Amino acid sequence: MYQNPILYADYSDPDVIRVGEDYYMVASSFTYLPGVPLLHSRDLVHWEMINYCVRSLPFEKYDRPSHGSGTWAPSIRYHEGIFYVFIPLPDEGIYVASSKDPYGEFTLCCLHEAKGWIDPCPFWDEDGKAYMVFAYANSRCGIKHRLDLVEIDPECTKVLSEPIAIFDGEQLGPTTEGPKLYQYQGYYYILMPSGGVATGWQSVLRAKSIYGPYEYRIIMHQGNTDVNGPHQGGWVIAPDGRHWFLHFQDVHELGRILHLQPMCFNNGWPFIGVEQNGDGIGEPVKEWRLPAKGEPRYQIKKSDDFTGDSLGLQWQWQANPKDFYYSLAGHSGLRLFCLANDKRENLLWYAPNAFTQIPQHPACSMTTKVRLLGKEAGDMASIGVIGHAYAYLGIQLTKKGHVLCLYTGAVTEKNLEGKAIEELSKTCSYDMDTVYLRLELYHNKTYRFAWSSDGIRYTFMGKEFPLRRATWTGAKLCLWSANKENGSSEGYGEYEFIHIEDRGNGKAGL
Repeated sequence: MYQNPILYADYSDPDVIRVGEDYYMVASSFTYLPGVPLLHSRDLVHWEMINYCVRSLPFEKYDRPSHGSGTWAPSIRYHEGIFYVFIPLPDEGIYVASSKDPYGEFTLCCLHEAKGWIDPCPFWDEDGKAYMVFAYANSRCGIKHRLDLVEIDPECTKVLSEPIAIFDGEQLGPTTEGPKLYQYQGYYYILMPSGGVATGWQSVLRAKSIYGPYEYRIIMHQGNTDVNGPHQGGWVIAPDGRHWFLHFQDVHELGRILHLQPMCFNNGWPFIGVEQNGDGIGEPVKEWRLPAKGEPRYQIKKSDDFTGDSLGLQWQWQANPKDFYYSLAGHSGLRLFCLANDKRENLLWYAPNAFTQIPQHPACSMTTKVRLLGKEAGDMASIGVIGHAYAYLGIQLTKKGHVLCLYTGAVTEKNLEGKAIEELSKTCSYDMDTVYLRLELYHNKTYRFAWSSDGIRYTFMGKEFPLRRATWTGAKLCLWSANKENGSSEGYGEYEFIHIEDRGNGKAGL
C-alpha cells in the first residue's frame, strides 16, 4: 500500500506522462530558477529529481526576483522521440522546452507571445494535426473561467489559428484552469480543476470532436475528506492498463503537496478516487494499493556536503542563476559571495542570490557549519526561511568584530519586484568567524533558530516565528550571503555542509 500525500513538498501544478515503464513529472516554480523541475519514478509513488527544463528565462526582468511571475503550470508530453514541456509565462507568452533526453539539456523556444495565456497543454491528433488547449489568468487579462483551443504546428514552433472557445465556465465552473487534453476510446477528454485552489474540485469535459461541443462533469471533490480542493494534475495509464491521477492539495504555508488517486471509467466517464458519501462523485483516498511492486529506489535529496563540481538539483535561486553568486571548486564547501544589491535595498525578499530549497517534510531541521570570510563591514552569511513573513539568522562582520544577527522581514507588496520591510530583531556578540546555524521547523507551522560554536551545544536565538507562504509557492528554506550595508565586497560565506533531517510528530529538539 501507499499513503497520501506521496510527496509532502511544494511541486505545484504537476503533470505526468509514462514512457515505457518510466514516469516523468513536471511542476511549476515561478520566480525560482532553474525552473520547471523534472522528476522520474518507476511506480508513481517514489520520485527522484533528475533535471530542470528551464535553466534561466530570457528576460532581464528575471535577473531579479519576480514574485508570482515566471514559470506557471507546465505540461509534459512525449511525441516521436522528443520530450515537450509547454511552459506559460503569464506576462510574456507560451514557451516550449524540448529534449530527446530527459537527463540532458532542454532547448527553450517561444511558441506564442501573449499576456494572460496560461496552463497550456499540447495534443497531436490521429490526422497529424497538433493543438494546444489553454486557460487565462484573471490577474493578467480579466478572464478566469474560459478554455480556448488553437491549432499549432506539429513541431511546436508556432500557433496556426486564432483561439476558439471550447468551454465557458462562468457559472458552471468558475476559475477553470489547468486543462490537460487526452483521447481515449473514441472521446476527447479535458481534465481540469474548477472553483479555485483552496476549495475547488476536479472536472472533466468530454466530446466526440476536438472542438466540441463538450459535456461537463465533476469527477472528484473534497467530500467528507480533509483533502481540500483536490486540484489540477495529470492522468496516466500504467503498463498493466490501470488508470491513475496525480494532483495537488494546497496546504498553504508549505505550498501544494502531491496525492495519487486510482482512476477508472464508468459509462464513458472518468471516476477519480473512491465513492464515500453516496453523491456519485469521487473523493481522495488516504491509502491504496501500489501501482507497481518492488522496493522503492528513489528519494528527493535534501542534505548536501557540496563536494561535487556542480550544484545539487535540490537547489534553486530566487532569480536567474549567475556564476558570480557562488563557487565550488577547490573549497571546503560552498562559497556564497557577500554581494550588494545594485537595484535597491539589500533585503532577502529582493535578493536574486538567495539560495533556496523546497521543504520535503512538514517538520524538519536544517543545520549548516559556515565560516564567514568577511572583507567589509556588513558582510554576512545566513540561513533562513522565505515567505510573506520571513526571518534569517547569520554571522555578520561589523567594525567591532563578529556578531550573530537575527533579521525579520514582512512583505507589503507580494507580486513581481514587490516591497518588504526588514528589521534587525536580535544580536549577540561572537568572537569567532565560524558558527553552526540551525533552523527548526515544527509541525505546528512555526520555526525557530539556534546557534552553536561546537556543533554539540545549541542556544536558541529569538522567538518562534509563524511560517508563511511566499507568492504562489510554499515557504522556502534558504542560504544567503550578502553585504547588509549594500556595499561592494569580496567577502563570502563558506558553507561546509547542509544537513536536513525530517522529524516525526511533535517538535524537533536540540
